[in-house]
Amino acid sequence: MADSSALSSLLHLITAPSLLGPMVVAVPFGLLFGAVPGIGGRFGLVLAIPFMFGMDPTAGAVFLVSMHSVVHTGGSLPSILLGIPGGGPDAATVVDGYPMAQKGEAGRAIGASLMSSAVGGVIGAVALAVALPIVWPLVLSFGPSETFLLAVLGITFMAVVSGLDLLKGLILGCLGLMLSFVGVDPQQSVPRYTFNQLFLFDGIGVMAAIPAIFAIPEMVELAVSRSSVARKVIGESTIGFRQMAVGAGDVFTHWWLTVRASLIGVFIGLVPGLGGEVAAWVSYGHAVQTSPTPERFGKGAVEGVIAPDSANNSKEGGALLPTLFFGIPGSASMVFLLGALAALGLQPGPQLVITHLDLVWTLVWALVLANILGSVMLAALGRWMSLLVHVNGGRIVPFVLVSIVTGAVIATGSIGNLGVLFVLGALGTLLKRCRWPRAPFAIGLVLGSVTERAYHQAWALWGGTFLLRPGAIVLLLLIAASLVFYVLKPVQADTAD
Repeated sequence: MADSSALSSLLHLITAPSLLGPMVVAVPFGLLFGAVPGIGGRFGLVLAIPFMFGMDPTAGAVFLVSMHSVVHTGGSLPSILLGIPGGGPDAATVVDGYPMAQKGEAGRAIGASLMSSAVGGVIGAVALAVALPIVWPLVLSFGPSETFLLAVLGITFMAVVSGLDLLKGLILGCLGLMLSFVGVDPQQSVPRYTFNQLFLFDGIGVMAAIPAIFAIPEMVELAVSRSSVARKVIGESTIGFRQMAVGAGDVFTHWWLTVRASLIGVFIGLVPGLGGEVAAWVSYGHAVQTSPTPERFGKGAVEGVIAPDSANNSKEGGALLPTLFFGIPGSASMVFLLGALAALGLQPGPQLVITHLDLVWTLVWALVLANILGSVMLAALGRWMSLLVHVNGGRIVPFVLVSIVTGAVIATGSIGNLGVLFVLGALGTLLKRCRWPRAPFAIGLVLGSVTERAYHQAWALWGGTFLLRPGAIVLLLLIAASLVFYVLKPVQADTAD
């Protein structure tokens, strides 16, 4: 029964112009919203809602899901080419994607990003279709204590991504954690570390802090050196499609990493409240930790592009499952998707699955096809986009700085965050000059607020015994194993040498 419904939904989607048309229109918009820093999927969904009224519910839902599913595919472009994350979840791609562009491997990085995004999106959609009876009971048992320890597991990756600069990485990770506490105290609802500045009541915006730490230092270096992003001059024949094909092949060379990162993204997407930033950084940290050569990361390792981009796109399939089946938003963006679906007259929940199973399958296939279509569209432009890294920096820097400033204001809704942008930009420039690792700062900033909120919730419910819950014990063992693996791995490497 389910198989026939799935097949008929696929045939209907690809043969009905009323459904295929909205998907083809939605994908370029999703790529655009992702590629422009500071806009992202949430803003795109908000813009789309007024146009949904009066639209056929199925066609409107296909449009929304297709547009939102490719946002992070588009977000990888500025991350790789200019070192500017299109959104918070795309920041992890900057760490290795931008160094690849600096080495003249922009085409390879784009190819790896597009292929891993497509594969991750397909895996996420497949998980959405088959994981409900298997995974959902586990997700229902996933409470604040498990969320807290999962975030702590992510924080332990600060040490992993620091490489040989462990002390420096931990210092910057703690700085990121400290900045995540700026805002209103979740327990007492009083301002904390805000210095009576209203714009700080909402905390330090990720889209102000991450570009400040990663992108502004690179632009300062470009302006001073008066060179291009790519430090290595390469021949015309190696730019574009050939490099992109190599990058796409890297995804299958590292197929097991692609699958693992995609599954991590699916699971984190299933857990309401964690979001894409957690999925991207946990997957990136996992890639570093399991690599036989972790010292390559941060210097242009293709695995550092594959892992976060796979997780970013597979997360959407995971987040869509609780959103459609139970009416529980799997991420912040899914809150807006719920509102958009309500505008179409659709009420997500168990009744939707019972009465509109064909619609659910149509959205699953839309998720698959949109990810493939988005990657194909960007691949067609990849050759020309990769040439951007060979343009003189004097022509790029003003445009990039305007994009960073505009994105920070749009994403945070406050012009006051420009002060944060410039202060952290100066700090990032100093860190780059001193060769301090900047990825731990991003991990601390992103995961700090998640960790604090989940800790307070767990303590209020169970007190100190929250660490004794079965799921918590499993995660504690996983954290311990992660740290032991990190400590023993250099010893094993030395022994092998």
